[in-house]
Amino acid sequence: MPVTVLLVDDEPLVRAGLRAVLDSQPDIEVVGEAADGASVIPLVRQLRPDVVAMDVRMPLLDGIEATRAVLRTVDSPPKILVVTTFENDEYVYQALRAGADGFLLKRSRPSEIVHAVRLVAEGETLLFPAAVRALAAEYGNRQAREVLERAALTEREEAVLRLMARGLTNVEIASELIIGTETVKSHVSAILAKLGARDRTQAVITAYESGFVSPA
Repeated sequence: MPVTVLLVDDEPLVRAGLRAVLDSQPDIEVVGEAADGASVIPLVRQLRPDVVAMDVRMPLLDGIEATRAVLRTVDSPPKILVVTTFENDEYVYQALRAGADGFLLKRSRPSEIVHAVRLVAEGETLLFPAAVRALAAEYGNRQAREVLERAALTEREEAVLRLMARGLTNVEIASELIIGTETVKSHVSAILAKLGARDRTQAVITAYESGFVSPA
């Protein structure tokens, strides 16, 4: 079955460009489009896409609020890929904090766009650029530190979380630590449970905001 995608952007040319790139792939299918975040929930319920490629800045309902709304009201919500013009945009970080699974720059090459959709659909976080990591560090707070302390991660889990924060996939983490991929998946599941994180992105945000990892 192909990965199904809903495109949400107020610029028709951006939607057309993304559709052309994604529909050219045999394993990806664009199933719908929307010009504003306000249209996302009914379309998600109707089309049941695997991934929503969501512009972060839109006139009626921006990508941050649309992300929150989808995750709050839709059963088995899709993965959300934030599409943005500027990588150091605070809106991007707020969208990730709201529950988005990753981000994509509008100027990305076609191969990068395809890779991002596939990666998000598989449930593995995207690499945060240095600018977004720096924003995460700026949001350092006591609550995140307390969450990490209560989690009492094992030494191996801490190592896995550090590599997750660098944006490595499960296969890459397994290679780095010289362990099996299934073992990595077990560690990731344990980390998410201990941190009370919905997904890898939320766990990585906690890692940066707590100071457990630095943006350097």
